[in-house]
Amino acid sequence: MNVPDPAPNPAPDPAPIMELIDAFRRSKTMFAAVSMGVFEALDEGPADASSLAARLLGPAAGAGPLERLLDACVGMGLLDKRDGAYANQPVAETYLCDHSPLSLTGYVLYSNEALFPMWTHLEDAIREGTHRWTQTFGWHGSLFDHFFKTDERRRSFLRGMHGFGQLSSAPVAAAFDLSRFRRMADLGGATGHLAMAACERYPQLRTAVFDLPLVIAMARDYVAASTARDRIEPIAGDFFRDDLPRADLYSLGRILHDWPEDRIRLLLSKIYEALPAGGALLVAEKLLNEDKSGPTSVHMQSLNMLVCTEGRERTLTEYAALLREAGFASVEGRRTGAVLDAVLATKAGP
Repeated sequence: MNVPDPAPNPAPDPAPIMELIDAFRRSKTMFAAVSMGVFEALDEGPADASSLAARLLGPAAGAGPLERLLDACVGMGLLDKRDGAYANQPVAETYLCDHSPLSLTGYVLYSNEALFPMWTHLEDAIREGTHRWTQTFGWHGSLFDHFFKTDERRRSFLRGMHGFGQLSSAPVAAAFDLSRFRRMADLGGATGHLAMAACERYPQLRTAVFDLPLVIAMARDYVAASTARDRIEPIAGDFFRDDLPRADLYSLGRILHDWPEDRIRLLLSKIYEALPAGGALLVAEKLLNEDKSGPTSVHMQSLNMLVCTEGRERTLTEYAALLREAGFASVEGRRTGAVLDAVLATKAGP
């Protein structure tokens, strides 16, 4: 008597693999549409593919290739299409047009022109444990020194980072009760989005935005637009080299993840020494789970740090070890549900 072989186990659903195979194509489609000015052009009103091709590519350009890009953006929910005319969806109008205070176009362009090319060398970054800007662009020295050497590039990047800050700074400022502090200095504060959020939440607080002179020159316009502008002071300086502004609360937003431990120790020690007894440091970073099982967005950012900086993302325990080594008596962490989480480290009181 023949016994039939047991039915093989069904193959797993390939959908996660297929989605990942396709993921970079979707990113690059959005990058290209932003780079070519699609969303900015449609911000002026709906248009068909032919008129957009003439405006964006020149009068002799055919509409067919651009139409493929536009239709892909419709499929991804970025554009609407009615009777052959394309229009921005609200999500594109909010995050992919320069006029919006929440615009992320600067960071999209940075992703397209700097990060996307460097990520093609991820394997080499993993093998060698170092950033890829020299391999990708032939540059020696800091990526920021080279990529942002023009005012236009700096403004574009800062505009994108301001958009990110608008998404994360208010939840970070609300993560802990900061009402006992009177003077905050946001080190490497860029456009001042965290200082603005803190001042707007805490009416007793005065803040300083401390960053490099070229950044501060551009940040003044952002600060001037805040309802708390009279309590925000832009100050030019280098937090590694210069004296820090006086404060009983310092903040570091997306700073520590840029650096290896030796540089972090130097900066934290400097901050600790500058703080009065009972003062504190507010850190805004993505936090890995303690077993490093996620979140996936933090894994991706940590790989991004490998590719383009000397830093990485960390767990709360890893940050706490660095902060306690610097002298801080207590360290608390909060998940905010936003782009960045929050850590508050306090210096012992008198």
